[in-house]
Amino acid sequence: MEKGRGAAAPLSHDGAAARTSLASPRDYLALLKPRVMSLSIFTALAGMVAAPGPITSWPLALFSLLAIALGAGASGALNMWYDADIDALMTRTKNRPIPAGKVPRPEALVFGGLLALLSVWLLALTSNYLAAGLLAATILFYVIIYSMGLKRSTPQNIVIGGAAGALPPVVGWAAVTGSAPYEAWLLFAIIFIWTPPHFWALALVKSADYDAAGIPMMPNVKGAEHTRLQIWIYSLILIPVAISPFFFDFASWLYLAVAAIGGLAFLHAAFGVWRQGTDKQAWRLFAISIFYLFGLFLALIIEHWGGLHG
Repeated sequence: MEKGRGAAAPLSHDGAAARTSLASPRDYLALLKPRVMSLSIFTALAGMVAAPGPITSWPLALFSLLAIALGAGASGALNMWYDADIDALMTRTKNRPIPAGKVPRPEALVFGGLLALLSVWLLALTSNYLAAGLLAATILFYVIIYSMGLKRSTPQNIVIGGAAGALPPVVGWAAVTGSAPYEAWLLFAIIFIWTPPHFWALALVKSADYDAAGIPMMPNVKGAEHTRLQIWIYSLILIPVAISPFFFDFASWLYLAVAAIGGLAFLHAAFGVWRQGTDKQAWRLFAISIFYLFGLFLALIIEHWGGLHG
């Protein structure tokens, strides 16, 4: 039996309950992981706005953004379909629609699969095949490479799997330009390097949950001390990478100020996790990391929309 799938019986019972109940629209919305989806929408918008040249058709751009949102939601639904067994074992996820018996597992699979196909088709229709291909790659990477492969097999799961969450700004950039130059991949790099310290801070607090589900997160495999050191190392790498758009001339003084001040706050919190290692410090870094990433991409949007760049 595969590790992390030992709670099949309770899940089957939940599935039986779900077949006799009606899910609400809110339950299907929850399948989309709306908080994760909102981050994908926001970073994709930043990629669209930061790309050179004006957006010639905002209606098409908004439909492209909708397609990216649907793709992110499809990834979330398919992830919940596959992970329903381990979700039932963790306090953080046991109330999700499938383990809670609100949405049958097969319905989640069909729902996520149809959304994935719709999102890629819509993006190809409203933008170009490169953007649609990148969106398809994002969905496949998140579901097959991360959810089905990495998550249950290696403590590097969130490091490699973070590529899926880092792709939306590249997709957004490609949607309005038909290309994916190095500037778009710098935005990818920021999110990619940000992801491990962000999620490992949560994993330090929730290590008992991951242990119960048999998920080899870094604290459970390498220990808390090693994880805290890795958080500090990734944080040191992140800050110069996050500042780099200014030196590559597609961000201006506002972005630089946010990246520098936010970076100092991020480093301070990461240093506290490394040296003190308390749950309070880990929660603090987790919260600061969210505001930090939001601030970076908001500054980029404001600069390009407000004419502060170039």
